[in-house]
Amino acid sequence: MSETRPKVVILAGGRGTRIAEETHAIPKPMVMIGGRPIIWHIMKHYARFGYDDFVIACGYKGYVIKEYFTNYLRHQSDVTVNLSTGATEVLAGHSEDWTVTLADTGAESMTGGRIARLRPFLDDRFLLTYGDGLSNVPIDQLVARHEEADATVTVTAVSPPPRFGALELVDGQVRSFAEKPIDPHDRINGGYFVVEPAIFDHLTGDDCVFETGPLSTLARAGRLAAYVHDGFWMAMDTVRERDELNRLAHQDPPPWTT
Repeated sequence: MSETRPKVVILAGGRGTRIAEETHAIPKPMVMIGGRPIIWHIMKHYARFGYDDFVIACGYKGYVIKEYFTNYLRHQSDVTVNLSTGATEVLAGHSEDWTVTLADTGAESMTGGRIARLRPFLDDRFLLTYGDGLSNVPIDQLVARHEEADATVTVTAVSPPPRFGALELVDGQVRSFAEKPIDPHDRINGGYFVVEPAIFDHLTGDDCVFETGPLSTLARAGRLAAYVHDGFWMAMDTVRERDELNRLAHQDPPPWTT
């Protein structure tokens, strides 16, 4: 291991078809939550723990992500434009002390394929997550769990959120309505991984699906560890979830920042 902090890889190349009213024009990680792209909130969370070197795996409409970060200061600042010369002057504004690498990983690549294409940028351990989910997972504790487990990959295990209303029916009448109960023992992949470079030995090409290929292989070999997170976690797969995250963004503070 080098003494520098691991880079953070964000998978941001999928199409997001279940939220097509947004993603027909922009990639899913650029959907706005509280006035900022959801990917910005993800990066801000890692930066709170001192991880500020990002590699973004672009794909579908990746030019939108590239434009946002290439012109990040302009997006966050007041700007004066001389229309006769095209000269611009950035006035008062705020930027982030981040390094962001924007890599094209193919429009149709699967998750494992995208990671494989990032190999030239990743020489050591790296952190990994998806570009469409927010959590307050403590990154320092996640990394500590990974080091304790001596695993190839550590995945954050979260409880699935309720998705459907449960109805109690009596003689054709609804007597009660509640969100579908969750078994507290149920856990799902919440993203927020720690990954050793040995993972590249398990990535086979653009059609490699990280979750069903390499992770399944590592689990059978006892090389996949879990960090159990009982705090906030929510993926943005649907319009309903986008709207809920926007509602939560107006809390003080939003739950993924606490």
